[in-house]
Amino acid sequence: MSESSTIKEMLDVMSRNGWRITDQRKTLAQIFVSTDGYLSPKDVYDQMRAKYPGVSFDTVYRNLRMLSEMGVLEQFYFLEGGLKFKGSCLAHHHHHLICTNCEKTLTFDYCPMDESLHLPGNFKIVNHRFEIYGICEQCQESNLA
Repeated sequence: MSESSTIKEMLDVMSRNGWRITDQRKTLAQIFVSTDGYLSPKDVYDQMRAKYPGVSFDTVYRNLRMLSEMGVLEQFYFLEGGLKFKGSCLAHHHHHLICTNCEKTLTFDYCPMDESLHLPGNFKIVNHRFEIYGICEQCQESNLA
C-alpha cells in the first residue's frame, strides 16, 4: 500500500468517526506513515510543534489516544520506553512480537481469539490486543558476541 493511500485510509477512519480533517490531522497521519518504528507522545509533539508552534502537548496526546481507540494507531507500553504509538496496519488482522531491546516488531497471524473462549457472564468483546514481548534474533546474536 502506498504512503498516500495509507494516509487517505487513516483520514477516512477519522472522518467516519466524526472528525474534521484539518491540516494538523493530515500532518499527524503523515508522521506515522513516514515512520517505520514507534513514536512516543513527545516524539510526535516535537514533530508537530516544528510545523505548528502553538500546538499543545495535551492536544497531541489526546489525539494519539483517540486515534488509538479508533484503530488508526496501535499503542504499546515498553517497560523502559513508556507508552509509544505506531500506525496500524488497517489491511488485515494480526498480532505482534516485540523486541524489548531494539523495539523491532514482527507480525504474526495467529489470534488467540479464534480459540473457544469461555468468558464469565454475558461479556461482549468489542476489541482486543495480543502482544508478545521478548528479544529478537539479531539482539540475541549481538549479545553473544
